[in-house]
Amino acid sequence: MKKERLISLDVFRGFTILLMTIVNNPGSWDHIYPPLEHSKWNGCTPTDLVFPFFIFIMGTAIPFAIPNKQFDSIVFNKILVRSLRIVCLGLFLNYFSRIELFGLKDCSLLAVRLSITLGVAYALLGKFSLKIKTYLVFGVFTILLFLAYSPIREYKDVRIPGVLQRIGIVYFFTSILYLKTKLRTQILVIGIILVAYWLLLAFVPVPGIGEANFDKGTNLTAWLDNLILKGHLRAFTKTLDPAGILSTLPAIASGICGMFIGKVLKLKIPKIEIAKKTALIGITLTIIGLIWDSFFPINKSLWTSSYVLYTAGLATLCLTILYYIIDISNYIKWTRFFLIWGINPMIVFFLSGIFPRAWNMIKIQNPEIAFEQINIKDYFYISFITPLFNNPLNESLAFALFYIFLWSVILWGLYKAKIIFKV
Repeated sequence: MKKERLISLDVFRGFTILLMTIVNNPGSWDHIYPPLEHSKWNGCTPTDLVFPFFIFIMGTAIPFAIPNKQFDSIVFNKILVRSLRIVCLGLFLNYFSRIELFGLKDCSLLAVRLSITLGVAYALLGKFSLKIKTYLVFGVFTILLFLAYSPIREYKDVRIPGVLQRIGIVYFFTSILYLKTKLRTQILVIGIILVAYWLLLAFVPVPGIGEANFDKGTNLTAWLDNLILKGHLRAFTKTLDPAGILSTLPAIASGICGMFIGKVLKLKIPKIEIAKKTALIGITLTIIGLIWDSFFPINKSLWTSSYVLYTAGLATLCLTILYYIIDISNYIKWTRFFLIWGINPMIVFFLSGIFPRAWNMIKIQNPEIAFEQINIKDYFYISFITPLFNNPLNESLAFALFYIFLWSVILWGLYKAKIIFKV
């Protein structure tokens, strides 16, 4: 059965990936406009919408990507392999800057790292038979985990959680739930996850710390991350990883919310009626999330239940607006730019993480300070971006937009060549 594509969903994905790229690549991390920063703890900025929006979009795409709800061992294997491929791509991003070989330095070491990256990318993104895909992904996964827990010094504190890792896990459970359960069960699972997560964090005492709380570093999520993944968490968080273990449970609920909206979008009723339904659902979820915020604060790092409903509601409303403009009103001339970003998200996710790590290894003489070397990105920023502006915030944003331009050229080339990288 031919898979359906929803242009508004591709555009929404493209916009989300584009915003992610801007947020992750400022010219200077010391000069960022507030909307392009994460909230300090509780609260939600536009930047805090990127991750849950992408998970929501992934969930929404499942009913379109799996039109036949037949479930057997082959389908299960395909879902498992795709999930592990996504997980391994994310894991490898954390390993890239730690690869060492024969004491090589600078450009020689960079060449080795890029060569290994090319091999890993081919293994995880290449088109093979399901059997070969299975062998390759389990091989890569086993090697990465072995290195993390081996006595090799370079990998002793490599981060294990991450954005792609969480996306892969959510995809696996959401897909299985879509194929094996009906709507009532799926809604029940969302409710059970969100209520249970709230009860855990609000009422279960934190071992070695004391009363249940939602504070940094002392909550139950941080305790569990530190217990199971100690030494393998995000470096500057020390105890709590924003993509950690317990907080992945409500992230699965975010994926199920998206999957539910995807099922609504496939209903055999007039499109305007679909838009009315999704708009009502979006408003309802947003309001419930805001109400829940009063006693379970909206918080991205904890991925609180209120955060799940609030962001799912906003995502539903955004998609509804795009659906009305594009799929109902057929106003599509402006969509091409976002489409080229939306149909190739995985290559952007992966390589936009590799590029900054790679250019940090290429050193050039600092044009402003004698006998000091800086990486090639900082050299370009100092030499070509900062002279154009008087405001450091504008300088930083200008670099991010220039990076967007470069990626747009790459993605346009892939689009024209009809090359789509799929896991």
